Amino acid sequence: MVKTESKIGRGVLMVAHCAGMVDLVALPVWVGTLISKYGFDPQQAGGLATLFLAGAVTSSLFFAPRFNRIRGRIAAPLGFGFAALAFFGMSIMHDFMILALLHALAGVTAGCGLSFTHGTIGRSANPHRMFALVGMALGVFAIAFLASTPQLVAKLGGPALFWVFSGVMAVAALVSALAFPIPHPVPESQQLSRGRMNPAVWFAVFGVACMGLVQAMSFSFVERIGIDRGFGFAAVSGVLIALGFVNLIPAPLAALLQRHLSAHKVVIAGPIVQAVVVLLITQSASFAPYAAGTAVLPAIIVFTHTFAFGLLAALDPTGRAVAATPAMLMIGAAIGPILGGTLVKSAGYGSLGIAAVVVASLAVASFSRVSRQPIHGVART
Repeated sequence: MVKTESKIGRGVLMVAHCAGMVDLVALPVWVGTLISKYGFDPQQAGGLATLFLAGAVTSSLFFAPRFNRIRGRIAAPLGFGFAALAFFGMSIMHDFMILALLHALAGVTAGCGLSFTHGTIGRSANPHRMFALVGMALGVFAIAFLASTPQLVAKLGGPALFWVFSGVMAVAALVSALAFPIPHPVPESQQLSRGRMNPAVWFAVFGVACMGLVQAMSFSFVERIGIDRGFGFAAVSGVLIALGFVNLIPAPLAALLQRHLSAHKVVIAGPIVQAVVVLLITQSASFAPYAAGTAVLPAIIVFTHTFAFGLLAALDPTGRAVAATPAMLMIGAAIGPILGGTLVKSAGYGSLGIAAVVVASLAVASFSRVSRQPIHGVART
């Protein structure tokens, strides 16, 4: 049996995390392709992405409470395998309703694989460090994806995007089937009852969901903002590639600062910085502020969520709370694309920045309610 702390176990979790979190990297290309290559309006394109994310939320809400009763070695490869089939189906379909059904199916199945991935990470010896490690892998994946996929779509058309997604899911299914690790055992002294979880968990969950909403609502349209403001395809593609390189920084930085920064202070500051950056992107008519904001936007949630993940793992050592990570991230992210598309359609890109400030305020209020009692393994000042 493969253990989470082994090189193979870490490698499998890195691949599975990249596949399950593909939306965090791919949303601007995803929504942009649905608009430019399939002829859907922003609301329709955002709606399809929302169906994928809503499917992942539903799946995570179902599997997270059952994390300790179902073998991840079986559930993860099956989930990613069916997601690969669903994405391949999208590559040969153009009808909106069929694409909608396949998006929802891909979300449900990928969400299953991701729930068991995150639950297993939460049951590792150091969940904060392990989540930072898989975050680094996502940064490397982002560079490869954003450097190649827009070019493939430009040359081969919209189906190329779904070929890439299908291939990513297939690789995750294969490595999960071969060597998905077993969770680290929970010490008896830290085992929780089957009753309600610490109320602080729910405040933290809501805060993460709010950050996911702001991220998806704004990030889905950064490509279209750049194109529609006349910056040009080459310049916008360059910004997306730069984004991938910047995204290499937050996860290792979060790992290095684990014992030096208060997790509570980080999760309160994160939504504020996120809202400021969204305002910079959506309110500026010049290229430099747009490029700088776009390049750092995903890095903010990666850094903040690494601390939030460690905080949740400490609040609930059984892994149930962190197994619901796809739900807490994607319940906000699921609303984001269609909400963003509706706002853009009715009030323009500037409305995204205003909405980001409102949602960030809710996130700060929620994170501030997280219990200040001493928690094992969480750095604080």
